[in-house]
Amino acid sequence: AACIAAGCTTVGPDYSRPETGLPAAYRAADAAAPTVASDQSFGALQWWSVFPDPELQALIRVALEQNYDLQVAVQRIAQARAQVTVAGSRPYPTVGGALSAPYTGYSGSDLPPGIASNSFVPLVGLGAAWEIDFWGKFKRNSESAWAELLAAEDARYAVMATLVSDVGQAYLTLRALDLTLEISRRTVSSRTQSVDLVQARLDGGVAGILDLRQAETLYYTANKTIPEFQRQIEETENRI
Repeated sequence: AACIAAGCTTVGPDYSRPETGLPAAYRAADAAAPTVASDQSFGALQWWSVFPDPELQALIRVALEQNYDLQVAVQRIAQARAQVTVAGSRPYPTVGGALSAPYTGYSGSDLPPGIASNSFVPLVGLGAAWEIDFWGKFKRNSESAWAELLAAEDARYAVMATLVSDVGQAYLTLRALDLTLEISRRTVSSRTQSVDLVQARLDGGVAGILDLRQAETLYYTANKTIPEFQRQIEETENRI
């Protein structure tokens, strides 16, 4: 018995965070510059303060409400919380009871002597069980459940941060494409006026045919970029 007891030790050592070994300062950083502990990093800022555009905020809110990956991450948090509750209840005793009253009916020759044709026999049962956590199994299960819950919450934050970043990047790309398309249309309008001007000069005898062909080349070059920008705009809108 002593040998068996000596072999049954507590399950696993206590967790300790490993050392990361981060440098005291970044490369090319001014070591003499003072650092303020109260300064908030960019990663800790709220997304609505990073993206102040009202249209972009509306798109991000819709994405956060309807994105399937984020909904799955939220459901996993609910599952992890349920596991924490289950793991935390195992060290406590369990008590169970049962009460029943089965109905018994007799007819004809099956009726025992002195017994009524119909009878109820009440049955009552009560039980209790308690497993003492000698070796820390329940404690480790509870710690594992809490770690799974924290991991699920971090996963939800990662999904949300990625979603907000993707929507913001796609929206800014869309705005840039809209501006580029507008510039291309203005360029085409300018090239059209240039072709008309060179044509008028050619009719007046002050310009050559080569000047007209050069103006037409610039016009066609500017005009062919419009369908490409329109295709990119449609792809970006569909992505959003």
